[in-house]
Amino acid sequence: MRSFGKWLGRLLAAGLFALIIGAAGFFIFAPGYVESHRNNVIAHDPYPVSEVARVLHDRLVIGDWHADSLLWNRDLTERGDYGQVDLPRLIEGGVAIQVFTVVTKSPAGQNYDANSAEAFDNITPLAIGQLWPIRTWDSLLERALYQAEKLHRFEEAAPDMLRNIRSQADLDAVLAERARGSAVVGGLLGIEGAHPLEGDLANLDLLEAAGYRLIGLQHFFDNELGGSLHGTGNHGLTDFGRAVVTEIAGRGMVLDLAHSSPQVAWDVLAITDMPLVVSHSGIHGFCPVKRNFPDELMQAIAATGGVIGMGYWAEVACDDITPAGIARMIVAAIAAVGEDHVSLGSDFDGSVETAFDTSELPALTHALLEAGLTEAQIRKVMGENMIRVLRARLT
Repeated sequence: MRSFGKWLGRLLAAGLFALIIGAAGFFIFAPGYVESHRNNVIAHDPYPVSEVARVLHDRLVIGDWHADSLLWNRDLTERGDYGQVDLPRLIEGGVAIQVFTVVTKSPAGQNYDANSAEAFDNITPLAIGQLWPIRTWDSLLERALYQAEKLHRFEEAAPDMLRNIRSQADLDAVLAERARGSAVVGGLLGIEGAHPLEGDLANLDLLEAAGYRLIGLQHFFDNELGGSLHGTGNHGLTDFGRAVVTEIAGRGMVLDLAHSSPQVAWDVLAITDMPLVVSHSGIHGFCPVKRNFPDELMQAIAATGGVIGMGYWAEVACDDITPAGIARMIVAAIAAVGEDHVSLGSDFDGSVETAFDTSELPALTHALLEAGLTEAQIRKVMGENMIRVLRARLT
């Protein structure tokens, strides 16, 4: 009996050891495995970049309205071998301003047609699996605050690479430093869907204090503010949504209509007088899918002085996501809304497959030249239009 007890004890100890090792392996390797497959860059030969394009690219002020890199447990101060954005690659690509958008909730079975707000949330197991603080496991607000903290820590660790932007003065300082030859990147926080407010307008103060300056109203499901483009109906703004929009308009913030229902977008247009942004999208006339607002709505948004950020993934570009394919979409966007209202909005690291990462942006400049755009038009699309909107809204 004693020998059996010893055998059983050893077996239980071995089982516990195996469980610990298995759990450790899961927390160490699983999140990276998931991200490497969710944010894939298609293998490709080097894209052409002419000397003319290279010289022009080096003179551009480049800005991107949308990257979800803070969702993942990568050290953005180090050049990664998977994913699509980090600080070294932003510097290689010549990016001056990067909006880091934050995802806090994502419904299981996520799709572009219809999602329930009650669906199982995919971000909860991701937060647990990546060992985010326990406070984030059941609070959307805390998830937003934690991801902001991550960006601030990256700035503290690498101030020569990253300066976070909260004000127009911060923006001017980054641009002046780059004009003197620095490669520093200006980081700006955005939120993908305002559900982290958790129905309380006072929480906007906390998000603003954490550094958030771009506020998207919805993501892939209807929320307390109104209907999503991918929700259960084309619902407009709620009373709470109207109150939030009014607050955003009165602060030094940018309002993002990406993922909002068309009715929400029209409602926002009716009650605001400020430049509006669709941070990552495509053009319906070029790629007629639900994810891209109808051109009439995009034109109304452009008429506010706002901009439409062109995404780099298949569903908004109708499959040709090479630099040449994105350049063709940008040409179509200029024809639809005008050269002063087209920007870049990659959706890098947003669980999308792309054909290039941010370090390869010179290839997009080359493709835009090949597509027949003038240097002035390229300057606007690659960053000047974005800077104009930021100057109009940041205080």
